[in-house]
Amino acid sequence: MHKDLIDFNMARRIKEVPELHSGDVVKVHRKIVEGGKERIQIFQGMVIAMRGGQSSSPTITVRKTSFGVGVEIVFPLYSPNIEKIEVLKSTRSRRAKLYFVRDKSAKLLRRKLKEVGLKIGKGLKTGDASATGLNISGVEEEVEMVESEVVEEGRIGKESGK
Repeated sequence: MHKDLIDFNMARRIKEVPELHSGDVVKVHRKIVEGGKERIQIFQGMVIAMRGGQSSSPTITVRKTSFGVGVEIVFPLYSPNIEKIEVLKSTRSRRAKLYFVRDKSAKLLRRKLKEVGLKIGKGLKTGDASATGLNISGVEEEVEMVESEVVEEGRIGKESGK
């Protein structure tokens, strides 16, 4: 019975989704309907949790900081409203759920989460944006912006004792 249930759940997955892990920086392209018009909205952030691994509807929680306020959205991976998911940067974390990210600054997170290479084709590429065809400059600019906000607000002194 257990094998039949897993086979049924796998058959329900119709879209190709990249291999995701906690700590990955992703861009989620989702369809938004406003009035009678439909458009694509991009949400870029870090995957802090993944739930429902073998179910027919696994979800990911993506977090970003927008104007100094943390925003988290739970995305069902196989929803028809999700156009595509791009992995911009892959990191190696020692935990499955990264809820501690909510309390940490970007500078401390860079020490905790080590960057690993993205698997493309047969080779393993690290930091070579031209070879991967990905634009990572937006992520670096966002991290620098968050760091400057943290320094301006004076949170560095409070969190350095942790």
